[in-house]
Amino acid sequence: MNLDKLKAVKKHINPKHWCLVVGDVMLDCYITGEIKRISPEAPVPVVHKTSDDQRLGGAGNVALNLSGLGLKSTILGTIGHDDHGEKITALLRHHKISTQGVIKTNNPTTSKTRILSGHQQLLRIDNEVIDDSYTKLIKNKFDTLLKKNPSIILLSDYAKGVLSTDLCQYIIKKARTKKIPVLADPKGNDIKKYQGVTILTPNKKEAYELVGSNQINDDDLEKKLKFLCRRYSIDAIAMTQGNQGIKLIQSKKSAVIPAAKVKFIYDVSGAGDTVIASIAFGLIAQFNLHDVFIFANQAAGIVISKVGTSPIKLNEVIDSYKSDELEQENKIVTIYQLEKKILSEKKKKTKIGFTNGCFDILHAGHVMYLEKAKNKVDYLILGLNSDASVKKLKGHSRPVIGEKDRARVLSALEAIDAIIIFNETTPLNLIKKIKPDVLIKGDDYKMNQVVGAKEVLSWGGHVELVPIMQGQSSSNIIKKIS
Repeated sequence: MNLDKLKAVKKHINPKHWCLVVGDVMLDCYITGEIKRISPEAPVPVVHKTSDDQRLGGAGNVALNLSGLGLKSTILGTIGHDDHGEKITALLRHHKISTQGVIKTNNPTTSKTRILSGHQQLLRIDNEVIDDSYTKLIKNKFDTLLKKNPSIILLSDYAKGVLSTDLCQYIIKKARTKKIPVLADPKGNDIKKYQGVTILTPNKKEAYELVGSNQINDDDLEKKLKFLCRRYSIDAIAMTQGNQGIKLIQSKKSAVIPAAKVKFIYDVSGAGDTVIASIAFGLIAQFNLHDVFIFANQAAGIVISKVGTSPIKLNEVIDSYKSDELEQENKIVTIYQLEKKILSEKKKKTKIGFTNGCFDILHAGHVMYLEKAKNKVDYLILGLNSDASVKKLKGHSRPVIGEKDRARVLSALEAIDAIIIFNETTPLNLIKKIKPDVLIKGDDYKMNQVVGAKEVLSWGGHVELVPIMQGQSSSNIIKKIS
């Protein structure tokens, strides 16, 4: 995903685009307090309430995420004639989410009350009545809203009775006749409920339920999900896998989109709402499918680092991309910056490693080598030959890629912690200044050929020769291109 492209999308989202969110609307209530003692009545903590908060949950949180991403939305669902229902209506209006599709029923409004202390959830109290007797009313309301041509329809299924199989199929079939994409966040094991949906977004546990077994390995799960795509005319299944990212499964192929980096995970509740809303945003913005899910992963990574159900905002995603790019650029350092960093790391008993190379035309062999090098140490420094240095070693036609661009591309690799460009043909002077604990080269070298090996051994360090991928060479790639 390109940051400039994301910024441009923010400016050019068409105000005519709007999303219809159909599903279980609920109120998320949070009571937060401090625990200072155990109750004398029973062995339970006493929570001294310090605050309470009420937020849109379920389908309401999906709509809230859409609003945060700059998209208009309308909710189609049910609430009760009660205080919680009034609160939901007020919150929807406050966030400029249309209430045209909200139907009041004789059932209580669905709510979840969570009791927290610090960042720890202690207890959840649910108030709900599972009832699908309002399907006809919802169908009538849907028909009215469909005439206004939503850009996309999202089914937010929390198994609270709104999204019956009958209603889901009614919505999907009518949407397909108008070529409107339908996204569904599923619950339960009734895959027929979602037949014909454009994209289904289960988490891994929900995916196991849909295939009817949790006693199979990942490969078999993928095969079964591909079969479901074919059998039930589902364009794609986007299975969320936590820190393993999203597995995008289609009838004949699959791909894994890596998860975003997350420093702290406080609360995963609502992450699925963010994912489905982000996918809707990406499709409306006409991202390619891979970028759609990169964006969704990035958004989900932000919301799980917050306490409670919290919607995403487009500016937060843009800022996170800026932060990632800045963090990568900060890996490219001067010798002064590097010496200062090494001094700090050595105080923490960090094992410091060093390797070097030209890395002109980065290829899979380079990446695998650097990953293996990183596995040997805590902090990996890469000495990168400057353009002048590469010319001396490989001739005047090299490098093909300039030192600044080579360094910037390498800085995006997670395996590398710092990059320093050096001008000499060998990194010996650099090694003497850095004094790494481990000197790393490929196993195409012999120990007596490794520059700096004698010096590293002299201060108690050691040398590692890691396996390289055979048949991978920048020179060969350049010859092939020529």
